[in-house]
Amino acid sequence: MAGSRKNELRALFAGGLAPSEPARAPETKSMPEAETGPVAAGEGAPPPRSASGAVKAMGLSLGTMTRDADEARALRQALSDGERVVNVHPEKIDSSFIEDRLRLDDRDDEDFAALIDSIRESGQQVPVLLRPHPDKSGRYQTAYGHRRVRAAARLGIEVKAIIRPLSDDELVLAQGKENAERRNLTFIERGLFAKNLASRGFDRKVIGDALAVQKSELSRLMQVVDGIPENFIRIIGPAPKAGRDRWMKLGAMLQSGAAQNAAHDEIHFQRFQSAGSDQRFQFLFDRLLRRIKPEAPKPKELKDSSGKVFARIRRDGRGRRIEFSPDVDAAFIDEAAALLAERYEQFIADRSADKA
Repeated sequence: MAGSRKNELRALFAGGLAPSEPARAPETKSMPEAETGPVAAGEGAPPPRSASGAVKAMGLSLGTMTRDADEARALRQALSDGERVVNVHPEKIDSSFIEDRLRLDDRDDEDFAALIDSIRESGQQVPVLLRPHPDKSGRYQTAYGHRRVRAAARLGIEVKAIIRPLSDDELVLAQGKENAERRNLTFIERGLFAKNLASRGFDRKVIGDALAVQKSELSRLMQVVDGIPENFIRIIGPAPKAGRDRWMKLGAMLQSGAAQNAAHDEIHFQRFQSAGSDQRFQFLFDRLLRRIKPEAPKPKELKDSSGKVFARIRRDGRGRRIEFSPDVDAAFIDEAAALLAERYEQFIADRSADKA
């Protein structure tokens, strides 16, 4: 009995086909008191089995077979609705048309490495959700479970999947729902997901529903992403420790040309390129917090009637100076200096009269 129950549970949670009959609660035998009478303590009766002990034993028997309780409940619901789990080769599966994750230089993060190990040891525990590809016959498109598809491809095994016809709206809602429930998308990934949906023409209500956020929060989310050049978002990566406030500040600092030049300089350092996503964010953030030399204002050019520049007035910091071209006659410079001194005296006199 115990071996049969374990096999049934393994088939259910390992993503195989639904068992031939519904799983039943463990059976227990009772002895009516009228026939046997109460059993006194210490008379060799087996100790009572508590409900908590049974739950604990079941949890231990499943072990690594259930990585996420919400996903297991979703699987049971799908099976109870009559949906079958089928095997699909990963080469026949395309990603969703909406990107929701950022990968840093195509590196594998620790969670993905752990997922590969888990599938290698215990099999794929929860099926992915696919839809028949709307444009390619015989192919499928992922609604959710992109990482499981990628892990199966890495391991060279078929993907356990539920295939369901979905509209574009239904696909992105399913994709967003899984991300919201698992809470494993970072702030900037959620923002980029929203931006990608908007660029595809989805209305704000669908985007808000997919991300499970209110209209005001969605506006703030998209405002932050719109304020940061996307190339810097992709260079930094998901940055799980950087929240909305720090991304907002980074976006504000990147508004000037001088700041973007400094950022481009920073990302070419070897230390930046070898760093993880959070550290990349910090490197760039710290670089832009330093005082960036402001762009010097362009000098004012003084031209003659033919359009030739004979002098430039420069304003660098607190300094002010007039630079004459080398071919300007020295006598003219002397005359201009005298006229300038005279005009300055008149200017000061007029300013004093106005204040009186």
